[in-house]
Amino acid sequence: MSGPLTGIRVLDLSSVIMGPYASQQLADLGADVIKIEPPGGDVMRQAGPMRNPGMGHFYLTTNRNKRSVVLDLKRPAGREALLRMASGSDVLLYNIRPQAMARLGLGYDDVKQVSPKIIYAGAYGFSQRGPYAAKPAYDDLIQGMCGIPWLSGTASGDKPRYAPMVLVDRVVGLQLCNAITAALFFRERTGIGQRVDVPMFEGMLSIVLGEHLAGRLYEPSTAPAGYQRSLARDRRPYETSDGHICVLVYNDKHWRNFLAAIGQPDIFLNDPRFSSQGQRLEHIEHVYGFLGDIFRTRSTDAWLGLLDEADIPAARMYSIDDILSDPHLLQTGYLQRVAHPSEGEMLDIGIPTEWSHSVPEHRHYAPLLGQDTVEVLREFDYSEQEIQALLSETVARGPGC
Repeated sequence: MSGPLTGIRVLDLSSVIMGPYASQQLADLGADVIKIEPPGGDVMRQAGPMRNPGMGHFYLTTNRNKRSVVLDLKRPAGREALLRMASGSDVLLYNIRPQAMARLGLGYDDVKQVSPKIIYAGAYGFSQRGPYAAKPAYDDLIQGMCGIPWLSGTASGDKPRYAPMVLVDRVVGLQLCNAITAALFFRERTGIGQRVDVPMFEGMLSIVLGEHLAGRLYEPSTAPAGYQRSLARDRRPYETSDGHICVLVYNDKHWRNFLAAIGQPDIFLNDPRFSSQGQRLEHIEHVYGFLGDIFRTRSTDAWLGLLDEADIPAARMYSIDDILSDPHLLQTGYLQRVAHPSEGEMLDIGIPTEWSHSVPEHRHYAPLLGQDTVEVLREFDYSEQEIQALLSETVARGPGC
């Protein structure tokens, strides 16, 4: 194992998307991630499509490079096993509410007693310092509270809608991974472990407000909230004569080159709405409308050739099927056909970072439920008799049990 986090052991008590996405980043970077699952397994195991029960597509794409251990943490022997594992681990990661962790007897103070230097990292709905501390949260709810459907409706002039992906879970999952690695670095320098809280609401707001506070940033306000360019009705892929194209005619150089390429170079000099970044932003609806009319006059291939020659950023609008056949991804091997031990032939999504040393690697596929229970218990000095007792009492489960 050569990843930069080799030697770091993570107990991953999380489920669904946010926590598992964060722990998969850690696992890809070399950490030994032990996924602690309840007897029924992570709920995303049941999210189809799937070839075999308990191995849904969401689960497969967010749990590689991990080991699966089944423990019933609601029972004393399960809690005891978890604490024994914590005593030999670097990180404990969870994404249920802290109140629920406390009811299990697995709050920070409980875990810190057996592992003073552990990084105890939680990701959940809201900061524990405010009135929403105990509220449940899901991706859709946090999207709504962060204004994403409102922004979508404002930009489109249509009904508000959520982003068509599990956006908050993945963004905050990355923030969680970042916080854990920073806490590990701090511990490396100081020897001090700590509790790290990563709330979804505040985490996603750091993204949304950084773009859309706009004039509300100032006291008193100088303009309404909302970044004009992002909210422009026509900020979308442009229609061509035979499809769509994504183009960014952005800075002054782009505009001079574009207007020259279409035979209208005087517009930049003579029409003040195009003369500067500030003016184009102020008249963004007119600018996008102008571009929309122009792009309808030629085919996608014709535009790609012309824009490439003019050094203007442009790309085809892809579907998922287009992505799977993209020549760049094929050459870099980002998507590879692999043979999963239980699921057969499937695609594997590549690790997106590239390193000159400590190269992350794909060590093993998303595990079956409880696949590694016995192996991990042995690593924490459970005797064969103790392991059999846990299995027979259904406190722990192995594969197929």
